[in-house]
Amino acid sequence: MRQIDRDSLPHLVNVSCRIARVKWFKFWTKLAAYWWGVNLGPGCQCDGFPKFRRHPGSQITVGEGCIFNSSPVSNLMGVDRPCIMSTLREGAQIHIGSNCGFSGTVIGCATRIIVGDNVRCGANTLITDTDWHTDDPRTGPDAPVMIGNNVWLGAGVTVLKGVTIGENTLVAAGSLATHSLPANVVAGGIPAKIIREINGLRLNSEQQD
Repeated sequence: MRQIDRDSLPHLVNVSCRIARVKWFKFWTKLAAYWWGVNLGPGCQCDGFPKFRRHPGSQITVGEGCIFNSSPVSNLMGVDRPCIMSTLREGAQIHIGSNCGFSGTVIGCATRIIVGDNVRCGANTLITDTDWHTDDPRTGPDAPVMIGNNVWLGAGVTVLKGVTIGENTLVAAGSLATHSLPANVVAGGIPAKIIREINGLRLNSEQQD
């Protein structure tokens, strides 16, 4: 019995430390959200400091119950940066639904990015609707990004401007989404292409609860 207790001790200490970290970061994240004018829904949790940068005249809205993993130890897959949410211009809009999870996810918005409910963004994912270097003649116009309910972006996925990802779709780790993907498929690759359909999938908030 003592051996079992000894084996469990590191895990119990780690869990206790994580609970304390989450409470600490939750307080400072709420303060940062208030400072930057970000509408942060109730019940959001943070392990590490997410970074908000809201341009004047733009909007960032986060639904309830979202999780932001920003510290290197917050996700055992390895998070190499904090979660960053930024609007780059007046009129830009980021809207994130409820019960989403982010690990080192960067969302950079110049026009409009919509993320549905129950979306999973794996370690070090990137979502952007702009080419960023707008002073370079090789760039094109910004284009909105829409990610449907229950989408799962694997670790290291990049979603570029103008992409819509249909609900329930899974994008494999390391993929680059340059074109829209339909609902209920597994997609992957560079660029991301449909690998197979997901048949008979029924995901909703009630079932996930």
